[in-house]
Amino acid sequence: MELLDRYLQAVKKHLPWERQDDIIAELRANLEAQLEDKEAELGRPLTKEEAEQWIKQLGSPIQVAARYQRQQYLIGPTLFPTYWYVLKLAFMWATGIYVVARVMTLAAQGSSAEAYAGIALGLPGMWLINAAIITLVFAVIELSGTQFGAKIAQLPPLNPGWSPLDLPPVGASDGENKPWSFAKAVAEVVFGCLFFAWLLLVPHYPYLMFGPGAWYLASLPYKLAQAWWPFYWSIVAINGFELMWKFADLTGGAWQKRRMWRHWAMHTLSLIPLGILLAAPGQQLFLAKSAAANVKTLADANLGLHKALMIAVAVVVLQIVWHAGKMAVESYRKRVAA
Repeated sequence: MELLDRYLQAVKKHLPWERQDDIIAELRANLEAQLEDKEAELGRPLTKEEAEQWIKQLGSPIQVAARYQRQQYLIGPTLFPTYWYVLKLAFMWATGIYVVARVMTLAAQGSSAEAYAGIALGLPGMWLINAAIITLVFAVIELSGTQFGAKIAQLPPLNPGWSPLDLPPVGASDGENKPWSFAKAVAEVVFGCLFFAWLLLVPHYPYLMFGPGAWYLASLPYKLAQAWWPFYWSIVAINGFELMWKFADLTGGAWQKRRMWRHWAMHTLSLIPLGILLAAPGQQLFLAKSAAANVKTLADANLGLHKALMIAVAVVVLQIVWHAGKMAVESYRKRVAA
């Protein structure tokens, strides 16, 4: 049953990662047996409305997953699913905000590379503070009585008014696992070819990128430094590599497979053009065409772009680490399940 598959997929997200496959297999067997019994009683398959009502009676996915969590003492089983959900959400947002804020602050101060490395040293303390605050709040709620705690437990994603029909389709729980049809795979390759052709034409026809502004830019007393050419050709090479990868997947029948490795590889390769610009001699990415150019404006433009590139590198590195961590956890979980 497609609705049951969607339900089990939603439950899996909230299970202990090292036991997800075993628990889902056991849960699927039990629920399919219940479904067969119900259909045997009725002498027919369940209708869409009956299937929705049956699954709804099982409880929301996060509540079902809570039964398989390790026993908690400080925060009871009623509140723990909500506590764990809020904690993970807070960690994700707090980490992103902390890193971006620190990078922007250090960039504005013109700090050295050693100062940027110190950002990672501040993460454990930030995580500890967030975890302590959230745990304290939920512990107080737990100790304050079941009535208030029960109200908290009814908040999304534990709202009893949830509907199984609102669950995402199978394979759509995250960006890397969304269903990918053959038509979409073909369209991706076709539009990739068009973009690649557009990219090759831009140096000869700048108005393809800037429109009428291309003539205005040509009249400015500034020009691009030599570093932009290797930057451009690295972008061309990376896009060509990705296009060939997509075409190989399409012709080899691998277009339905997970694309996590491709995302990770392309994020990693994107550091090359960024590194080329950061390594520009004297951090000069814009040069004056003549002595009439405003020196201060030129210096501000070079400094501002250099800081923006440093922030971009920090964001890309975080994305790479995030994808690498997800792949490592998934690989380890599969080994443990095997």
